[in-house]
Amino acid sequence: MAKRKASRIIFFFMFLFVLGVAAMNAWEVIKAREYTQTELSAQLKQNSWPLTYRDLTMEQLQAILAIEDPLFFQHSGVDLATPGAGLTTITQAVAKWIYFERFEPGIQKITQTLYAYFALDPFVSKMDQITLFINLVGLGKGVKGFHQAAIHYYKKTFDKLSSDEFLSLLAMVIAPKNFNLRDFPQRNRERVKRMKKVISGEYKPKSLMDIYYGKLDEKTQKGLAPFSYFESIYEN
Repeated sequence: MAKRKASRIIFFFMFLFVLGVAAMNAWEVIKAREYTQTELSAQLKQNSWPLTYRDLTMEQLQAILAIEDPLFFQHSGVDLATPGAGLTTITQAVAKWIYFERFEPGIQKITQTLYAYFALDPFVSKMDQITLFINLVGLGKGVKGFHQAAIHYYKKTFDKLSSDEFLSLLAMVIAPKNFNLRDFPQRNRERVKRMKKVISGEYKPKSLMDIYYGKLDEKTQKGLAPFSYFESIYEN
């Protein structure tokens, strides 16, 4: 009983905190909505991106969704329940890259979530969000998007990538430094191996934060985003 009461009190104060941050960022969210409806919409209509969602095969799209955002087409920009989804949806990731000059983890995570829910998802179609994702995602130092990554790592255009080559690039999204294809090829191969099991349905993520699909050695853990890896998930 006491624990339940304490949990309610903690939840109440957390709710007030989030509400306060939301109120403080109301004007910024309004500006983000305006930017989305004008400048960002115009950029998408110009179709000037190196890749669009049409350049993805169905297999590639399914892989992206299975690993990065399983319920992408069902949620409204935020998903804090689906096993394996982690704390950042595709929509939230795109919001971070579009609306922030420099993103700092912490309170800005709440702002990022507000942007995703109120400014991006209502005005940008899911497929256009995929276009933004595959062009803006960081895949190593100085490498942005799958078009650049295909040339940088494999000296070929995106459409020439094999299935395994594509997955090796997708494997870096979670932590480009830790799973870098060139710097840590063995780590990258291991993540691809685990990803294949998730994509095929052979492995079912155990919880929201089961985003690595198994234990990581201490060296691989170094440099991961704070609170992104919980070894206790894999102890049972």
